[in-house]
Amino acid sequence: MSNACIIRQARLDELPRLTEIEIDAFATLAEALGVAREAHALPQDVLRGSLDASLLLVATDDDDRPVGFLAAEDIEGTLYVIELDVCRNCQRRGVGRHLMSAAIEMARRRQLSSLTLTTDRHVPFNAPFYASLGFVALSAEVLPQFLRKKLDHEVAVGMDAERRVAMVLTL
Repeated sequence: MSNACIIRQARLDELPRLTEIEIDAFATLAEALGVAREAHALPQDVLRGSLDASLLLVATDDDDRPVGFLAAEDIEGTLYVIELDVCRNCQRRGVGRHLMSAAIEMARRRQLSSLTLTTDRHVPFNAPFYASLGFVALSAEVLPQFLRKKLDHEVAVGMDAERRVAMVLTL
């Protein structure tokens, strides 16, 4: 992949590739967390929902093949980042940062108030990465109900409650 990073809307025929990217990227997270869990991928209907809302971005290589993606949804006037993944052989090259920059611009164009997400608070390419983009962690006292539900669901499916954090970037 060259230094040029093309970000564009995903196409329907690329959804299976996005699942491949998510499963591939999970290996990096599993290694960082020291876990040996089987990779899970977003259900196709979640990707399709983001695609239908024009909230599914891909980063492509020189052959226009996706190497990373960002899936989002509009919830209560905020752009909620459902998933951000970059295939392992393209990680640490700014692809995730380019995708997040494009999502921020997309939220501004849509006149949304903020971007929100949930993530691991300790893994360097999770909460610290988002903090470097201006996101701040939300305390339980100011957590919107939809983010509380997202965190509760993550814990219910086996994620460590102590490691999970909701973050916001106010526009």
